[in-house]
Amino acid sequence: MGHHKLERFAENLTFPNLFQVSYEMLKEKGFELQGKWCEYFGNDNPITLELGCGKGDYTISLARIHPDRNYIGVDIKGARLWRGAKTGYEEKMANVAFVRTRIEMIERFFAPNEVSEIWITFPDPQPKKEMKRLTCERFLGYYRKFLMPGSPIHLKTDSFELHQYTLDEVIAPAGYRVEYATSDLYATPADVHPEIACLREAQMTQTFYERMFLAEGKPITYLKFYIN
Repeated sequence: MGHHKLERFAENLTFPNLFQVSYEMLKEKGFELQGKWCEYFGNDNPITLELGCGKGDYTISLARIHPDRNYIGVDIKGARLWRGAKTGYEEKMANVAFVRTRIEMIERFFAPNEVSEIWITFPDPQPKKEMKRLTCERFLGYYRKFLMPGSPIHLKTDSFELHQYTLDEVIAPAGYRVEYATSDLYATPADVHPEIACLREAQMTQTFYERMFLAEGKPITYLKFYIN
């Protein structure tokens, strides 16, 4: 393990905005803030999750844009989460937190109706393992347990296959409502369709990987849909 990783893991333990709970602890005692995130943030503002947040740059960016919402980035990689947690801590961002866990465990961190929005940004498309795709029905079942009715899920990815799979093999059979879908997010500037608010928001924030993919000339897909 690299020296920098060890340093980051150690520093992660000092961040009050980063929560790391072992599987054993979750089974034995649960998560102390489940159903009580409003106490942590000190308000009743809506909560947005970014799943597979990586370095947390998308979570941080959205939190800066919307100080009237609370944002929680979730990822399993501690060395990546370090960057987002450090930025949020140093900038004293009261509406940002991070959770280190596998997405399979996500329902243990939130109570019913506690989350108002989910962003899934550039996840591993898992081309050979459908059950590990973050938009497969298995994972949507986890999200449904804590999403408020009428809450949106956003998917941004460079994987056209994952985008189309979500539309054709998950959303269509279940009859979920799609608000907006495009296979090339930046083909149409948001100001051309100002009435599509989600298009503007999806374009105004970019992850580290998104910028990299755009530099390589890869189109970015985007999808906003509802599962309840």
